Amino acid sequence: MAANFDSRDKNQWYFGGITRDETERLLLGRMHGLFLVRDSRTRPGDYVLSVSENNRVSHYIINKQPNGFEIGDQDFVDLPSLLDFYKIHYLDTTTLVEPCPKNAPAPPQINTPPPIIPQQPLYERTTPQQEQVRGIFDFPGNDPEDLPFKKGDILTIIRKDEEEWWMARNSTGQEGQIPRPYVERYTPTSATARYGQLNIPVKARVIQQRIPNAYDQTALKLEVGDIVTVTKRNLNGQWEGELDGKVGHFPFTHVKVIDPNDPDDNEVPS
Repeated sequence: MAANFDSRDKNQWYFGGITRDETERLLLGRMHGLFLVRDSRTRPGDYVLSVSENNRVSHYIINKQPNGFEIGDQDFVDLPSLLDFYKIHYLDTTTLVEPCPKNAPAPPQINTPPPIIPQQPLYERTTPQQEQVRGIFDFPGNDPEDLPFKKGDILTIIRKDEEEWWMARNSTGQEGQIPRPYVERYTPTSATARYGQLNIPVKARVIQQRIPNAYDQTALKLEVGDIVTVTKRNLNGQWEGELDGKVGHFPFTHVKVIDPNDPDDNEVPS
């Protein structure tokens, strides 16, 4: 389908600070190649090209460079040049065909999976200082703005700009957007309440298997029955320890501290 827009008319395609939720309500289920450009909320100064394609909405980061803009491995002197390029070149499954109408109502959502209903009640819209959440499902991340995480990972909430998408930070300092239904409230003091004041180092027995991300060289792989030497307790629930000569971090929920006063619990393999 031939492109039907003037790339030099910014008013046609630029939607400013529109949120990701609002963007998906506008584009999901619409014509293949319908698009808009919005401000990036995770990377101030950059933009996001959001496109309806293949029964989903794709979000492409446009990086601001000293001499123009970059998307993927392509460089452009300005945004109109970028949009003209993708009038005839494919992004993933489509070219840019037409800007999203600004005054048109969002269409009914079709062919979309039912939402995941969290076990916890909805949170308040304001963000307390250092509020933390724990993953209840794996989230691989679908777009460059997303923050992937695993079930059980502890994340710190930075802000709640949107109802269903929050900005968060993981234990390694990476930041990005996470879907609210994939997490539950986490209380950092729960580890202290569970174990009280521990004398570090202390032995702990693994009670839940954990296979870390292959790219995370700082996480310990845990097998049920392993004995970990806990060397540090962090308030975010990620403890540090040593296992089979490797030092790394792991969730405290995956281990049970061995009570030295309990003969049955104090059986540590030699």
